[in-house]
Amino acid sequence: MAKYGETIRALPPAEVELTGDRITAGWQDLLLLVGRVATGAIFVNSGFGKLMEISSFTGRMEGMGVPVASVMAPLGAAIEFFGGFAIILGAWTWLAALLVAAFTVAATYIAHLFWNYPPEQQAAQQTQFMKNLAIFGGLLALVAAGPGRISIDGLRWRRENARYL
Repeated sequence: MAKYGETIRALPPAEVELTGDRITAGWQDLLLLVGRVATGAIFVNSGFGKLMEISSFTGRMEGMGVPVASVMAPLGAAIEFFGGFAIILGAWTWLAALLVAAFTVAATYIAHLFWNYPPEQQAAQQTQFMKNLAIFGGLLALVAAGPGRISIDGLRWRRENARYL
């Protein structure tokens, strides 16, 4: 401990830390944009197909025993399409990602419980189940990380807080 009147010398500069956090820090906004586009595109594509063939999608849901399929099918397809689009744009990202995550859990429960399938279909259904699990995790990570500055949410935040920046 320094005594009164003693000069305190600075600590030597630390070596650059090469962890993932430090390497990607400057790329975070771009990586979040690419991740949002990649994740959202899955849902926009799938949701659009379901919306364009809503009667077929409703029939498939009825065949799987989904209650009130005539309401749940359009609702699910809309969440999938518009939620995916909102994720791509980074608009209301936390809400869109949570809704799409809930949709993913419901879709997985309805269609991909691989242990309920015949043995010859279990491997394919397990792959779908695990894919959905990974997507669910990515959506929760997006909720936690936020959309980044290259987003509508980021633009809105900068406009609302410009006087503080």
